[in-house]
Amino acid sequence: MNKMETMEVKKLVLSMSFPIMISMLVQALYNIVDSMFVAQYSQDSLLAISLCYPIQTILVAVAVGICVGFNTVLSRYLGQKEIDKANLTLVHGILIALFNWLIFALFGIFFSQKFIAAFTSDINVLNQSVTYLRIVTCCSFGVFIQITYERILQATGNAFYNMVMQASGAIINMILDPIFIFGFSLGVKGAAIATVIGQTCAMFIGIFIVQKKVKDIHFTLKGFYISKEILMKIYKIGIPAILMQSVVSVMTVFMNKILMQFSNMAISVFNIYYKLQQFVFMAVCGITNAIVPIVAYNHGAKLNKRILEAVQFSLTLTMGIMLVGTIIFQLFPSQLMNCFNPNIEMLKIGIPMLQIVSLHFIFAGINMVLCSTFQALNKANVSLFITLLRQLVLLLPMFYISSQFFGLNLSWYSFLITEAICCAISLSYWLKTKRQLENELLLN
Repeated sequence: MNKMETMEVKKLVLSMSFPIMISMLVQALYNIVDSMFVAQYSQDSLLAISLCYPIQTILVAVAVGICVGFNTVLSRYLGQKEIDKANLTLVHGILIALFNWLIFALFGIFFSQKFIAAFTSDINVLNQSVTYLRIVTCCSFGVFIQITYERILQATGNAFYNMVMQASGAIINMILDPIFIFGFSLGVKGAAIATVIGQTCAMFIGIFIVQKKVKDIHFTLKGFYISKEILMKIYKIGIPAILMQSVVSVMTVFMNKILMQFSNMAISVFNIYYKLQQFVFMAVCGITNAIVPIVAYNHGAKLNKRILEAVQFSLTLTMGIMLVGTIIFQLFPSQLMNCFNPNIEMLKIGIPMLQIVSLHFIFAGINMVLCSTFQALNKANVSLFITLLRQLVLLLPMFYISSQFFGLNLSWYSFLITEAICCAISLSYWLKTKRQLENELLLN
């Protein structure tokens, strides 16, 4: 019997969440360290990689989003003990990852300059941004394959090894950053090279671990065929998940446009906030990444009681993490900003922003857990609807209007108001879903 259906639920959630939390926290750390080193190099360099951030997040959104579908389908087949279909799903997942890498490589080659030029006319910033963006997109195969192998480990209950994979890549990147940025005087180009080397190393480590540790399923092209059924199942869940992940990037693009009316520094500060909040949100992402295969597997095995226990425990755990994050941002905003070699203008914008925006953390955490639960229960459209409300439909108009009438500082409250509204909607959907699961439990 797989531990997904036998291990005590709280222990299962913790055992699968904790390694992912650690690996994602390390990932967040190296993203911040990347920016810290670049900020020491120059403020123009910091702005350059900030302008690339939306494309990087879209790239990761596509990788993670399609793997939500891949992970859910794989976990469900494993729960149903259909090993042949699970093996076939594995091959489909890897081929989709390579196809997605090719799309981003072509974008990096042909469209990087056009994208960056929409946000800056400064030749120095433009050239640095284009160089960084081309390197990280053309060499993004490491990201796509790495994340696919992470999901294989999650679906088979081996999430501990995700920590090994991601931590190894992140540590390699952090070691190489100062060497390439300062030692070889490559600036943002050095940061990009260090990033892709770390990602590629993590990819190879992931392939090695899956080959050695995963016995339930294996990669084989023997008897392989393109399955319309599997592709449809993966994309049915994966496309809404991609859209959910991508809306953050779209939101960032429009936020950068809005913030341009204030200053370039406002754009840099907003992107610094997003990297700082990753420390909190990545911990919760560890839980949401774990909850998808747990819920999907037990849904396939018709073990609704375990689903309800897992979701309730995940919500409690998430709210605790978000509360700690809120307290840190409230008490230590200047110390957080000091990591990025700030000037007076950066501190003036950044300190009130960190304190105000962090007020939405708990509401956001609840939304994240419930949206992941809806995905695993074949309610991806509900997740997409809530995510669109959170990141685009409510947030952007509210932020723009308030910035015009009340100035930059008060407009940050848009995050709190948006997440509170969406939390109420998420909970109402969850209560309805919970009643359905409880009724099915009674019938069985």
